[in-house]
Amino acid sequence: MSDQHTESTPAWIETSALTAPALLGAAAGLLLGDLMHRGARRGLGIGLGALGVAALLPFAVGGVAWLVTGPRSRVGVRRKIQRIRDIGLGAPDYDEVDEELREQGLI
Repeated sequence: MSDQHTESTPAWIETSALTAPALLGAAAGLLLGDLMHRGARRGLGIGLGALGVAALLPFAVGGVAWLVTGPRSRVGVRRKIQRIRDIGLGAPDYDEVDEELREQGLI
């Protein structure tokens, strides 16, 4: 047996966790579809569709932001180059000896 502990979940668990709500919603829609009035079904369908689009909106915005500012975009390349250039501009090291000599007036 391996002593290593993996934190990642298998892909099939993630896939089933993502598809389960959709399958349950489709099943509920099929079961309750004939029980509701046509106008009520239409309003509920539009409302749930709008809610689904609103739920997917953060993923879409994140994807567009990744395309614009990701490492392969123009902005991302500029940011990477600027970070490489700024590495050498860090704060100077603190030197206790220099500080003491300055306090004594020798420097």
